[in-house]
Amino acid sequence: MRVIAGKARSLRLKTIEGMDTRPTTDRIKETLFNMIQPFIADSRFLDLFAGSGGIGIEALSRGASCCVFVEQQRKAAECIRENLAFTRLKDSATLLVTDVVSAVRKLNGEEAFSWIFMDPPYGKGLEFQVLEALQGTTLVDEETRIIIEESLDVTWEQAEALGYEIIKEKKYKTNQHVFLKKRGEL
Repeated sequence: MRVIAGKARSLRLKTIEGMDTRPTTDRIKETLFNMIQPFIADSRFLDLFAGSGGIGIEALSRGASCCVFVEQQRKAAECIRENLAFTRLKDSATLLVTDVVSAVRKLNGEEAFSWIFMDPPYGKGLEFQVLEALQGTTLVDEETRIIIEESLDVTWEQAEALGYEIIKEKKYKTNQHVFLKKRGEL
């Protein structure tokens, strides 16, 4: 896994051994960032279920002003620390070693994020728990875009019932990215 573009371009990132994390492949990461690149500069980025930090580090490398990484596994969090130090992007980063719902509660009161990316363990419905936790917080406003990486078999009616609108879907061979925004007041 490597940083694809920006100031840390081509630097190889560490990943943790085993099946506890599932790093986004370089090809899928490149496709994702090709879609959002025009909107990354000076943005606030939140990387939930951050794993080794590859998505948030890519955002920082491409010009995001800051990134908050949330990862509860200590080995993975240490990997994020090492990758941030190696890429020299740690000054723009905050790492919270906790579960994502607790992190959302802790961060509430701060300025809204431009981007919230989450890549939860597949098939556990954790993305919907996070979407519910984000409701009514300061972390999401009308401009915030939420990207969820999930398996192809997930359906999104529950997200719509929670007040989010699907604005884009990108399907790959084995997974998908779904782009959401907070539904506007009627």
